[in-house]
Amino acid sequence: MLNRRNFFAGAACAIAAPVVASPTAQEPRIYHLPRKFIPREVNVNPELPAGQIHVIKEDFHLYWTLGGGRARRYSIALGDQGRNFTGVLTIRRKAEWPSWIPTQNMIRLEPELYGPYRNGLPGGHPQNPMGARALYLYDGNRDTYYRIHGTMQPETIGTGFSSGCVRLVNEHIEELYDMVPVGTQVFLF
Repeated sequence: MLNRRNFFAGAACAIAAPVVASPTAQEPRIYHLPRKFIPREVNVNPELPAGQIHVIKEDFHLYWTLGGGRARRYSIALGDQGRNFTGVLTIRRKAEWPSWIPTQNMIRLEPELYGPYRNGLPGGHPQNPMGARALYLYDGNRDTYYRIHGTMQPETIGTGFSSGCVRLVNEHIEELYDMVPVGTQVFLF
């Protein structure tokens, strides 16, 4: 089993902090993403095969392995403590501008927050937490309701505060989405 120590070997530096548009119900607002959250190619364990996703929860990073000891690293946001999946899942479905319906458990745990959305929100809606793209994670053929998706709240990157899921800045999930095929294994540890 991989662990954080044998996964990392080094990292490249970023040049500039991009400006990210974060839409709200009224007007788009501009968020300056800190330089440390810019995706970059980094060194990883050379034994890792190309074409896998590794989520290192304690560091708030997701890695798309390229092979040859290299990976594309993305900064992420996660769920609150105790609301994150640990293990190996498989991407069985992908969606652009996905619709969203809160789970019954989300509504039960936080009815004031999720109750108003029990009927769901269409893709692209400013209050839809799924953002621009979603990768749907399955355990065998069972949908876990755990996702890798975009966020309309880029300021949450590097934090754990929500009901779960792995979230990337919309521009970053769009890039990752284009590279990752259905059937990709996702290691969450």
